[in-house]
This record gives sequence, structure tokens and C-alpha cells, in this order.
Amino acid sequence: MKKFSKKDNSFICDNCQKLVPPLNYTSRNHCPFCLFSKHLDFNPGDRKNKCQGLMQPIEIEKHRQSFKIVFRCQKCQTVKKNIIASDDMIEQIIQISVK
Repeated sequence: MKKFSKKDNSFICDNCQKLVPPLNYTSRNHCPFCLFSKHLDFNPGDRKNKCQGLMQPIEIEKHRQSFKIVFRCQKCQTVKKNIIASDDMIEQIIQISVK
């Protein structure tokens, strides 16, 4: 079973440079403006991955009653998924889903 460490801090997005606020209900995984993430974790919130590459959103997939963003690391090519957040920009989600 994977370990989960809650990390819900604000940060500056390495892709779009916007200030990303905490999510306030779970750990923030990605920027709600451009949907990019950063390759920081082996297990959610552990911040132990030294890769630190930008995780580009490449696809949206259905997950139960919601959706997940599929990311590919631009540095090491690892693919990871994360559920969309309540404040993600719907325009970005649509743009990725039609590709």
C-alpha cells in the first residue's frame, strides 16, 4: 500500500510562473492554471524524487465519477496520473482532452 503524506502548500508554477494557492482539502499536485506538475514524489507527498522534471499534462481519462490528468515527465519520461482538482481551469482540461 502506498504511503500518503499531505503536502498542501502554495508554490510558484515552474511552467507558467503563477502563484498556486493551497487546495485546502487534499494535497496540491499540479497547477490549476496550466495543469503542469513537477516530478517530486515516489509516493504522494514524500518529496523524495530527485528528478524534479516538469510533468506535462498529456491526456485526460475518466476515473469513477471524475477524471484524471495523465502526466509525462519531460526529463525522465515517467508517466503518472492524478485526479483533477476542484479549481482546475476547465478550459485547460478541455484543450488536453481534445488532443
